[in-house]
Amino acid sequence: MLPGSIQITGEALSGAEIKDICDSLKENSVRLLSVRGCQLSDRDFGRVCRGVADSHSLAQLNLNLGVVSSIGRVKQLADALKTNRSVQTLFLHGSPLLDAGLVALNSALSTHPSLVSLDLGDCMLGDEAVQLICGMLPPDGAKSGRWRYSDSLPRKSMMASDLSPGLRELTLSANPAITGKGWARLAIAVAHSSQLRVLNLDYNPLGDQIAGMLAVAVASSRTLEVLDLEGTSLTNQSAQIFLDMVENYPTCLRVLVLAENAISPELQQQISDLLSEGEEDDDKEGEARGVGGISREKTTWLPHSNSSSQMVLVTSGLGDSLLAETEM
Repeated sequence: MLPGSIQITGEALSGAEIKDICDSLKENSVRLLSVRGCQLSDRDFGRVCRGVADSHSLAQLNLNLGVVSSIGRVKQLADALKTNRSVQTLFLHGSPLLDAGLVALNSALSTHPSLVSLDLGDCMLGDEAVQLICGMLPPDGAKSGRWRYSDSLPRKSMMASDLSPGLRELTLSANPAITGKGWARLAIAVAHSSQLRVLNLDYNPLGDQIAGMLAVAVASSRTLEVLDLEGTSLTNQSAQIFLDMVENYPTCLRVLVLAENAISPELQQQISDLLSEGEEDDDKEGEARGVGGISREKTTWLPHSNSSSQMVLVTSGLGDSLLAETEM
């Protein structure tokens, strides 16, 4: 039987339910575990973490909306991720991590051998956290840890199997404590990362100056395809820079979200049309090379703060591709 998924939203979980979850994890019958917005005791949270550590099948772990509610829980999750080798996608959206929480998680995240998608939206992060996140975006495909070593790990002790492949998807939505210095550091990391494909920075007070830095990063990146800048205090000035970039320079960018900014609909439409033309040109080139008929994967990003979500229990099998978060 193929591993399935367990998805529960906004429930107070009983000891019996926690036992069922842990048994499923240890039996490697779960590929997606989502307990977003759920209430469980510290003891039960520790039991779930031990189950995560033991699981070889778990690919996506969703602990959104305050499940990781204390530094004690952060440390338990970090210990679990240090042992686990299968998790590809981790959602911590809406967790009060602060910089101290990411410091506690950093070693587990930066050396995890499978983690490629990370959601740290609305986690009350600051510049110190951003500096650590930049270490998860290794330049030119160099694995994280090969070019930046922890003081507690001797260089010779770092094995290839202990190094992170680098993030392909990163969400930092709604972290207003990050300053211009932090965003500039992130822009530099994005410009040199050869892995990152999706970057969500929506609902941060970025402004036009930081958007200009991000435009340079996008122009330099060889992989970034999706950039979400919804509700980031941008004006037509930023939109004009992005328009000039996509009009005059080759870029991998396919989706640029500029909604809820002081940007004219005309400029947004011009940018969208140019990005669509670029995608069509790529499709034609693929057909000319004999690889036509393969459509680009489209990802729908759902708001993690949606409090109207209902409990969902799913037992169907899941594919091997990177899992997108599923909510109802």
